[in-house]
Amino acid sequence: MRTLIELRHATVQRLGQRILNDVSLTVKRNEHVAIIGPNGAGKSTLVQTLSMEVHPLHTPDFKRILFGKSRWQILELRKHLGIVSASLQHICTSTYKAWEIVVSGFFSSIGLDFHHLVEESHLKRAKEVMNTYGILPLWEKQMNRLSSGEARRVLLARAAVHEPEVMLLDEAGASLDFPSRHTYRKSLEQLDREGKTIILATHELSEIIPAIGRVVVMKNGAIVADGPKEEIFNEALLREVYEAPIYLDYRDGLYSVWS
Repeated sequence: MRTLIELRHATVQRLGQRILNDVSLTVKRNEHVAIIGPNGAGKSTLVQTLSMEVHPLHTPDFKRILFGKSRWQILELRKHLGIVSASLQHICTSTYKAWEIVVSGFFSSIGLDFHHLVEESHLKRAKEVMNTYGILPLWEKQMNRLSSGEARRVLLARAAVHEPEVMLLDEAGASLDFPSRHTYRKSLEQLDREGKTIILATHELSEIIPAIGRVVVMKNGAIVADGPKEEIFNEALLREVYEAPIYLDYRDGLYSVWS
């Protein structure tokens, strides 16, 4: 399989503190990856490094190659990436209508402005993807009138509307109730059927759908484990990482954890 993302020896430092410490990660096409770890482990910083929102220190060993290139104009890179995060939902909670947020994915913007030239093909594709994610009835609804689950599906549609190769999901299921989390998992399964490569940073193990076979575990800015889900999800390893009593359950292809 073709390598889509290659990160080597990435170190990110803020205010003298290392947020990422010599992190390396390679992701191949259709290799779905979940990134887990306690608060402050560096999950979001790693995702932002992959999307070039964060730039690591330029050390002799550092390398970041995305889709075969080390240099990108951000707007061009965004054509290959679909990004969803809880922080993005906060920004999108506005008077923009759902369809405007979805169509803005073509322009890597938040909503539409006078300089965005919306074509009929954009609207047609937006209707297709919103129908796929079951949110076409929300077409004219304002974002600030939607539930958290509805808004999250709008953001997933926005991320998928331009048919990117990779979906970067950073805590995209945060704050969802049980029914909304079930719908969110169905959306992830849809992304898998569409052939997208999924990179999912999460606190919630039940979001890791059966199609995600690889799990990366982070702690204190470093990757401490990386491998098949069945090997990574063991109580001894997770207790060491989270420094707390951990109990795992598995049913219907999904894991859950409590402490």
